[in-house]
Amino acid sequence: MKRVEVSEPSTIDTLHLVERDIPKPRASEVLIRVRASSVNFHDYLVVSGILPARAGTVPLSDGVGEVVETGEGVTRFAVGDRVMGVFYPYWIDGPATPEKVRASRGEHMDGFASEYVAIHADSLTRAPTGLSDVEAATLPCAALTAWRALFVEASVKPGDRVLVEGTGGVSIFALQFARMAGAEVIALSSTTEKLERLKALGAAHVVNYKDEPEWGKAVRDLTGGTGVDLAIEVVGGDLNQTMTAQKLGGKTALIGALSRQPIAYTSMMAIVGNRSVSGLTVASRADQEDMVRAIETNGLKPVVDRVFTLEEISAAFTYQAGKTYFGKVALAF
Repeated sequence: MKRVEVSEPSTIDTLHLVERDIPKPRASEVLIRVRASSVNFHDYLVVSGILPARAGTVPLSDGVGEVVETGEGVTRFAVGDRVMGVFYPYWIDGPATPEKVRASRGEHMDGFASEYVAIHADSLTRAPTGLSDVEAATLPCAALTAWRALFVEASVKPGDRVLVEGTGGVSIFALQFARMAGAEVIALSSTTEKLERLKALGAAHVVNYKDEPEWGKAVRDLTGGTGVDLAIEVVGGDLNQTMTAQKLGGKTALIGALSRQPIAYTSMMAIVGNRSVSGLTVASRADQEDMVRAIETNGLKPVVDRVFTLEEISAAFTYQAGKTYFGKVALAF
């Protein structure tokens, strides 16, 4: 079988496509013929060496495929089932704890950049019906992170206002989930084309943050001066505009740090405004199962920008690094 391994130190250009024997599932494991994966910012940090992984680690936290063999004692799944991985294999349910988030797929243990993987049955959920393998493979990291921000941590409800930044995977899923829940979405981007696509997905209002450096005020004005209930923060760095955009008692879900800058904001904006900033990383298997049911019930379709092959994995990361994509970048095997 073919699989991709990282070098040490790792760079995008030193990912190795190698031939390995198909593994045999041990007790409590299933063997999966992987059909699709997707790339996330976390994966980029791993393959570029910013989050160092041991040499030989198989990258990519997301993966969808078919169970082709089961090990002794497996009862959760059977041969022929279509399944997808979970980002944190040890986080089954409940709140995060050090034990539950001690390892993530594609960094501390092998991921899904492989034609076959043997994996513990407890670290899988079923894939949603109605989605292709590629579409389903965009869910376990980006979609689940957005799901947790909106419905586990913030309890978004109809009529709430949600701010999303940019057109990456988490932001697009947050827009789709928020609209699914009946919330009003205000979206930020930097090009007319992307702003029009955000409106087509259901954004009630859009703001070009390059044309509006004080975009926080622009967002507040669009809400009649009230502000948004929840901001999905993926950029990090200076959060003063994000705080300005929020209502009294508003929340910021701090999900990403694409700016690679220290988090900073005026303390009094948080204190006087009773505004909170909460960091979060993906979610539990139980949350993923809830998300799958919601996607099936509502017919949500992930937005896939471009699909690469396993052999083109370096090109996929290069394309991701260019930041021109809209939605998710995926791989089909």
